[in-house]
Amino acid sequence: MSSLALSVLLSLVSAVAYAAGAIVQERVATTGDDRSLAPLRNRVWWAAVALNGGGAVLHVVALAYGPLSLVQPLGALTIVFALPMAALFVRRRAGATAWRGAIMATVGLAGLLTLTGNSESHSLNGTDQLIVAGVTLGAVALLALISVGVRRPVVRSVILAGAAGIAFGIASVFVKTVAVGWASGALATGLPALLAIAGFAATGLLLSQAAYRGAGLTAPLATVTVVNPVIAAVVGLTMFGEQFRHGTAGTMLALACAVLAAGGLILLTTERLGAEHLAAQAAGSGLPDASAGGTDAEGEEAGVPVFPAPAAPTPAGSVEAVPEVSSSARPLPTLMPLECLDRVAFGPGLSSYTATERRGGSSAGSADPDDAAVQTLTPPALR
Repeated sequence: MSSLALSVLLSLVSAVAYAAGAIVQERVATTGDDRSLAPLRNRVWWAAVALNGGGAVLHVVALAYGPLSLVQPLGALTIVFALPMAALFVRRRAGATAWRGAIMATVGLAGLLTLTGNSESHSLNGTDQLIVAGVTLGAVALLALISVGVRRPVVRSVILAGAAGIAFGIASVFVKTVAVGWASGALATGLPALLAIAGFAATGLLLSQAAYRGAGLTAPLATVTVVNPVIAAVVGLTMFGEQFRHGTAGTMLALACAVLAAGGLILLTTERLGAEHLAAQAAGSGLPDASAGGTDAEGEEAGVPVFPAPAAPTPAGSVEAVPEVSSSARPLPTLMPLECLDRVAFGPGLSSYTATERRGGSSAGSADPDDAAVQTLTPPALR
């Protein structure tokens, strides 16, 4: 296998490892404790740390065998790999909007990294290290404080993911500083940078873990994946003398790629905000979930209509009670016992008789015994 093919293979495996680590982190955030240091006591979370560390090692090895212009864009495939992996392993399918946002962010980031040129190896001196570390700590702390006051879970998660991406990006800058120092034989000067790498990497892990709480997988992962190399590229352009390829045209194209990547992040964020809004509407409607089984408070099975039992027949000689009806229903005529009436008359043109005559007829045995309970009213057509 050639060196170029090996670098491509290692880059793809690194992207898969990063995606798997992100999926595990999201599952830990969803099912675990909400406290910030709770993941440290979770063995599954340490598996995610191992996956992220393995992805970083594979990425560094891929850089040793292949050019930076090829390896760095392949690392952006983490976002695209995470979506089908999440659907396969945790049964979480992404919609069309999430796919569009992920592809936009991946293409934009890959184009931006491809256009970033290389220069001679540079490292940060002691003063530059203190400045970069101080500015980074201030930016990360500011974003963390802003996220505390944000109520929307998705917006808060994106802010925390941005802070994590900044921490990871600066850790990459210090990794390059240590590599250059070791290549030149200055091992002792790399100890402060190693401490900075450990601190920023741990901060980035904790912030990214907090970012996955309540915001799903795609939006925080895409934010971390884009912000991390962009911050490293900004430091390289401003402090290491790196430039975009192809002059002014390359710079304009890089800006277009940055806009495309930012549009993908915005699309992923708005898609998650829409899902959050729909979930809030469903929770506030108070309607039962028809897809769920079980019974309600009255013991009726969900989704199955229950019909009332038929009423018992009215005994002979008694008067049936009229049930109460709501104001929206048509009122029923009031039924009165025959004993309260001295005379019951038909409408115009019909004969009338007294209750005494009725009782006399029944005493003669010519009428049915149940006729005593029959009430005769005016026909509806003559009312």
